[in-house]
Amino acid sequence: MIAAFALILVCQLFGEVVSELFDLPVPGPVIGMVLLFIGLLVTRKPPKVLTDAADNLLIHFSLLFVPAGVGVVTQIDRLKGDWLPIAAALTISTLLTMVLTALLMSKLFPKQDTAQKAEDAQ
Repeated sequence: MIAAFALILVCQLFGEVVSELFDLPVPGPVIGMVLLFIGLLVTRKPPKVLTDAADNLLIHFSLLFVPAGVGVVTQIDRLKGDWLPIAAALTISTLLTMVLTALLMSKLFPKQDTAQKAEDAQ
């Protein structure tokens, strides 16, 4: 498990280095996640240790929202003043994400013919 978390942190470190080195507007952890994704695409199958670590992270995923909640509470005055643009940005980005995810899923999973569905059901 320690090796899997070390791999994740190393990817994040490389992402930070790339972000700082090329002065990119993308956060280092996002670049690190892309690097990890590319590595997983190359190997075709994630190592068991990495899937176990990911499962443990997902079990405790709600704890990762605590710092974000604290940040919202500490910035409540700013939120009161700029609530309309923030609400609009959240709504538009959420709808855009849902639409793009649906389009991507429809491209990744092609529709089956009804005859093939009936054949698969038998």
